[in-house]
Amino acid sequence: MFIASTVIAVFMALIVVIIRVKASKKPVSAKKILLPPFFMSTGFMMFLYPPARISVSEAGEAFIVGALFSLLLIKTSKFEIKNKAIYLKRSKAFIAILLLLLLVRIGLKVYLGQTISFEETSGVFFILAFGMILPWRIAMFITYRKFEQMLHMSESNKSLV
Repeated sequence: MFIASTVIAVFMALIVVIIRVKASKKPVSAKKILLPPFFMSTGFMMFLYPPARISVSEAGEAFIVGALFSLLLIKTSKFEIKNKAIYLKRSKAFIAILLLLLLVRIGLKVYLGQTISFEETSGVFFILAFGMILPWRIAMFITYRKFEQMLHMSESNKSLV
């Protein structure tokens, strides 16, 4: 189970990198920023399965660790205005950080997997991932809104000329 879940995590990380590279070629929208955490939130249903349940303190710790990891993603997610649209800038650092975070998560998984069950480990790492994506996407949305205002202001200034 550990090997299979690790292979899946690596595969998912590669998919995220590919999606991120493709996404930088298209304009960003509020919907594209906010929907991933919303869709991911359905994963909380795993806690309906009793063996996957963890304590509130474990969940809090996992969320905080995820939020700390998100700081790196927030730092490397930058926007730019091109062709009267808002785009996410490509960042080589983002890909490196994403892979580094994956390695750290795998290391933590190996360590924690020795003391708690596979199901509980899955719950902890789901919350860690959610704790990482939620603050990152909220920060992206706030920055996106600022760029959106700048874009509208520049368009209204041009129409006055």
